[in-house]
Amino acid sequence: MQIILLTFAVIAFATGYILASFQLMILTYAGGVVLTTLVTVPNWPFFNRNPLKWLDPSEAEKHPKPQPAVNITSKKKPAKK
Repeated sequence: MQIILLTFAVIAFATGYILASFQLMILTYAGGVVLTTLVTVPNWPFFNRNPLKWLDPSEAEKHPKPQPAVNITSKKKPAKK
């Protein structure tokens, strides 16, 4: 999506700059946004070729969650006596 939008932004800028038409630049970019929406929003079958397999909640409870590492070393200054 981002690549398509960026491509159309560059094309729209170049078109508007070369033809000195702000209206044509906006229309070109709007066409790119519409095309990007048609490509990315519908649930196309090729998006589901390799679906993710999620764990069942009962299966997930059997596996422990990773614990964050604890920093053992402390950089406190020793107290002066």
